[in-house]
Amino acid sequence: MATQVDLLLAKQSAASIPEEPNPGPSAAPSLTYSDSSDEHDLEEPRQPELRRRRASTRLIAQSPADVQRITGETTTQLIKRCCGGGCCLGLGGKGAKKDGVELEHVDFPDNDAYRSLNLKIGQIPSTLNGVCDIPEQTVFLQPLRRPSSVPSPSGSSVDGAPLGVAQVQNKLHSLSLEDLDTRIQPPSFVQPHPPHHVFPARIHNTRELTGQGAEKRTFHFDLDVTNYPEGEDVDFKVGGAIGVSAPNEVQMVEELLDLLLVPRFLRDKPVLLRTTRGRWPTVWGDDQARELVTTRRDLLTWCSDIQSYPPTKQLLRVFAEHATDANERKILLFLCSAEGQGVFCDLRTGPHVSLVQLLHAFPSAKPPLDLVLANLQPLMPRFYSLSNDPHEAVLTRDGKQRRLIEIAVTVHETPDWRAGSRPGVGSGFFQRQALALLAAQRRGAPDADLYIPMFKGLMANPLAKEFVSDGPMLLIGAGVGIAPFRGFVQRRLKTANCANKVWVLQGIRDSLVDELYSGEWGVHEDEVKKVVQSRRGEGRYVQEEVAAQADLVWYIINAVDGRVFVCGSSKGMGEGVEKALVEVAMDKGSLQRDEAQQFWDLKKLAGQYIAETW
Repeated sequence: MATQVDLLLAKQSAASIPEEPNPGPSAAPSLTYSDSSDEHDLEEPRQPELRRRRASTRLIAQSPADVQRITGETTTQLIKRCCGGGCCLGLGGKGAKKDGVELEHVDFPDNDAYRSLNLKIGQIPSTLNGVCDIPEQTVFLQPLRRPSSVPSPSGSSVDGAPLGVAQVQNKLHSLSLEDLDTRIQPPSFVQPHPPHHVFPARIHNTRELTGQGAEKRTFHFDLDVTNYPEGEDVDFKVGGAIGVSAPNEVQMVEELLDLLLVPRFLRDKPVLLRTTRGRWPTVWGDDQARELVTTRRDLLTWCSDIQSYPPTKQLLRVFAEHATDANERKILLFLCSAEGQGVFCDLRTGPHVSLVQLLHAFPSAKPPLDLVLANLQPLMPRFYSLSNDPHEAVLTRDGKQRRLIEIAVTVHETPDWRAGSRPGVGSGFFQRQALALLAAQRRGAPDADLYIPMFKGLMANPLAKEFVSDGPMLLIGAGVGIAPFRGFVQRRLKTANCANKVWVLQGIRDSLVDELYSGEWGVHEDEVKKVVQSRRGEGRYVQEEVAAQADLVWYIINAVDGRVFVCGSSKGMGEGVEKALVEVAMDKGSLQRDEAQQFWDLKKLAGQYIAETW
């Protein structure tokens, strides 16, 4: 790899800049570093890690297995039936006629939830083909019963107790709820990847970073991790990310239990959960049968995603099987059939449909809770970048030192049939916790106990892995993607020889409401950081500033230990920055486009160009 880099760089070595960069008369002023930098305090975090997609942008199908899970058909069956002309989109529409096909009129549910689904269904064929089978039930909820056959006290004993009684007592003990407050953390079986453990970190403080009128709200959190469990062989790192096991909203869980007719006296009562296969309700566990004690409320709160994924045919088939209204059953079966494929695709690719919305749309469908749980996606952890140097955030309180980590969370919203919009599972949870703490502080109760169930998560992701204590760095971010760079700058400010070695390009919409951590970088910001606004002033994007700072980019990427970091959304910003970097290499290195692309690919392999986008 090093040889390839040397060969490619040989072509443009004469154009490389060995000294301090001199950007020249650029439209945007060049960034410089101040020798008289003060203390430090900085900016917000973002989710690094393997470029994972949020549920809200999840692809419909990424493999043949996905196709079969969603449609109920194999890819071969789908290809045989589909002509590729899109004619299936007209099936079942108003006035649809087809020789030899008898159509029947169906009365649609008269409720807002159904209307919000926007199903374009007219008449439905009397006979439906390719209706997916009722999915196998892999989850069972069973009442706990004390064994009725307690052995006779006679016979051999262990520690003075008859052997049979001791075995029964051990069994009873294993079939009891653990002593854990699941209001602030998930059951222990919701285990992140070993050796991590979910820890309820108390929120020391929170504040809103965005101003009134911002398109998206962003909150900052100080989390107390002083008592984080030891023995995980990894510490918090600059640029690392914590995992958060965010629960479903309490009110939404309660409403679901109501809609599924789960009696109130059973919701928090211990129940035996038995699965026949799979890894649910664990997160990264083995694929195997399980038997454990939990509650119905905990399963819906911590284990199943009830709002982030569009419905599958299997889930709709379960609804159809338990719908007592003939019209609702016909519509649900139509969505699970070959004839309803086009309408089903529209349903999945439209606004996300929550489980609550489906139950309101088809009010006669009351499937058993365990059958519903067997056909939901698992509730996965969310990841958030540290926005500070975790080795320096120490607070002295009541004569004791407390260790804090800092993150920033932007609230992402999707359309909702009832409220207009609803936040995501993770960002919605953070917003509720932030607003609750701010309300408590206004009431004069600053020490309200509110928690974030988190674990150390990704401390070896590319941002943390490639951070070095020396060498020039260019940090390019937009929105909340600027957050991890705050910790980078904090760490660099503690290095005596870091002058002229850190530059930040920050893309925002409007500095009056969107500039995160403004005035908190601990340096002369106008010299270390350039803010680019897309909706105020010149109306420029951060990728345009990358092109304007071509000399600076070229100097850094060709310097010893030089690094270019990019963090933010891949759509728009990430793609635009990558294109701008390629054009910089073409201009400054006299390279063809394919050579310039290869240049940055090789820099990425060498750990000098690090892009964390989502």
